[in-house]
Formats: sequence, C-alpha cells, structure tokens
Amino acid sequence: MSDKRDYYEVLGVAKTASADEIKKAYRKLAIKYHPDRNPGDKEAEEKFKEAAEAYDVLSNPDKRARYDQFGHNMGPQGFGGGYSGGGMSMEDIFSHFGDIFEDLGGFGGFSGFGGNRARRGATPRGSDLRINVKVTLKDVVHGVTKKFKINHLVACAECHGTGAKGGNSYKTCATCHGTGMVTRVQQTFLGQMQTQSVCPDCHGEGKIITEPCGHCHGEGVERKEEIVEVNIPAGVSDGMTLKMNGKGNAARRGGVSGDLLIYVTEERDAELIRDGNDITYNLMLDFPTAVLGGKVEVPTVDGRARITIEPGTQSGKILRLRGKGIPSLERGGTVGDELVNVMIYTPEHLTPEERAAVEKLRDSHNVKPTEDAKTRIFSRLRHIFD
Repeated sequence: MSDKRDYYEVLGVAKTASADEIKKAYRKLAIKYHPDRNPGDKEAEEKFKEAAEAYDVLSNPDKRARYDQFGHNMGPQGFGGGYSGGGMSMEDIFSHFGDIFEDLGGFGGFSGFGGNRARRGATPRGSDLRINVKVTLKDVVHGVTKKFKINHLVACAECHGTGAKGGNSYKTCATCHGTGMVTRVQQTFLGQMQTQSVCPDCHGEGKIITEPCGHCHGEGVERKEEIVEVNIPAGVSDGMTLKMNGKGNAARRGGVSGDLLIYVTEERDAELIRDGNDITYNLMLDFPTAVLGGKVEVPTVDGRARITIEPGTQSGKILRLRGKGIPSLERGGTVGDELVNVMIYTPEHLTPEERAAVEKLRDSHNVKPTEDAKTRIFSRLRHIFD
C-alpha cells in the first residue's frame, strides 16, 4: 500500500471538485510554499512538490479517472517516472507555472531549488503517429507480431538533422549567446523576480543557420518509408493503446522523435465469446445426450476439445476447461478458463413415432422435476436474471 497522501487531501478539495477548483487550490498552495518565498525551507519544498504532483494527476481527466479507480497504484501501467516514484519530474513541475502564474508575472528561474534553474527552451519533440491494428481472439491468447509500413519524418541524412549544410553551417546566436534563453527582471508583489523565456531569434536552439541544407531545405528532417514490427502481447483488449517509443516523426532540427501509437481493435469470434480473461462457449445439447450422457466436441482457440457430458445434465450447467482462456496483463500472466455454458435443446417438430415415444414418458415419475431439482437448477440460472 502506498504511503502517499491522498491527492485530494493534498490540495484540500473534495473528490467532486471541478477542474477550476483544483487549479485554484493548487495555485494557492504553490504560492504559499514556493521556494522563492521559503528559501532553505525543506518542508516547504516537499509540500510544493507534493502539491505539484497532485495537480499533475488531478488536472488531467485521464489520469484523474485512473487515480479515482486505482488510487496511487494507478493500475497496471502507472503514470511513468518522476521523483520518488511519483507522477512528475521537477521539469514537469516547473512547466505548470507557465499558465498558473502568468497573472503574477511569472516565477522564471526557480532559484529556490538550490541555485538557478534557468534552462533552455524545451527540447523539441516530433509528433506521434497513430495506426490501428486488428487482432483475433487467437492473437489475444498467444500474442502476435505484425509488420506495418509507415511513412514518417526522420533526421535528414545529409545534415544529420541540424538543418545546416554539412551539419556545421551555423553560428552562435548573438541575442542569447548560445543559451537559447533571454532574461528579464520585473517587479511583482512578491518582490523583484527574474524570468526567462525562449530566445525569439533562435527559438531556443542557441544557434543561427548560416547556410541551410540543400537536401532538407533547412528543416533537418526528410520523409522516409519504413517497415516496423509491432509486438502485440497476449492479453490485450479492445480499445487498448500500445506505444513504440521514438517511432513517430522526428523533430525539426534535432530533438526527440515522437512515438508510434498502436490502437488495438479486437475482432469478434464466430463461436467464442470473451468475458474478461475467460472465454465462453454456449453449447446447445440435444435432449438424448443430456439425459443419457456422452461425449461432445466444443471449439477452443486452438482447435477442438472433447468433453464428457454426465447423464442428467441440466440447462445452465457450466463446464470449465482450465487454462483455455486469456492471459492477464495485470496479474502476472495468470490465464483464464474456457467456460462451456450448457443449454438443452427441446425438439420443436416431431414425427408421429417420436411424439408417441415422448407420450409414453409423459406420466413417468423420473421425467418430472422434484422441488429439490427445481431449486438446484434455478440456482444455477440466477446469474442470467441477476
């Protein structure tokens, strides 16, 4: 169990709080505990980080929904990295203040965390690519590798992604002296504050191209077709999104490539029905086999299985084929079962001879259900009505 405080408790809001209420609560705490107002105060620093982490989760609808469902465990995939295993890095925390403190003139520099935090403009990142993949029930059970042809942006081979001819036709930006940032000082109600912003001349790159690459025209990227192999793990479900890091579009003039997002669509099987990690098959059993017992075949993901029907089998009985279901992504590969749901077919059309045979049984004591039999049979069928 996590020893973290509840995020709603951290921000001092109710679980039904609106996005605006969450933002206001965070703003209040951030101003109160900001290091520039509490220099050297480690407790204030921790509260500042705790509030920022809570805001990162609760201000994001998807993360908030997962947090409400799983708590700090956050489900099978969590929220990724961050300090102390939390949901944010320090860089993520600082990024929040671009809009939160815009009306205060900014807290640029963040000097309260052990010295000047001034940094260059955020590393450019290429856009993500999205593809859809259809999987069968067999693919879901065993996993599958699929190949796709993608057309995406990659770093220019001629200038190595710099956008400059030969990869070196550029000079240091005279405005920011290569830092990629410009600094300004202004007076706020908290005192004199130093803020930094991306250099308007080099756009945070710290250098100016003197002669652009003729191959990519200074963009640093070119379009290329590539075959990628996507490994679909066993246990995926419809609507799930998988990610291949760095297989999206390359960023203009260097930086980090985007990701390839794979949207999974599960195709409906003609006979088998998925129910979580179990597979259900509805077996329509003929009356004589239900009465006398026998052997029948049922479909499985990998073919057919022969099962035994005990004499006197009733509708609603469930036969379990253990380990014939779907592996779980959340429970360490635990495999579900195939559940065979037995229903008895009552003949709808009889020949005179067949009707006469049934008539002979009408008054037989053994073909009429006892009260005990009714109770047992209906108890098996309760799940249908519930």
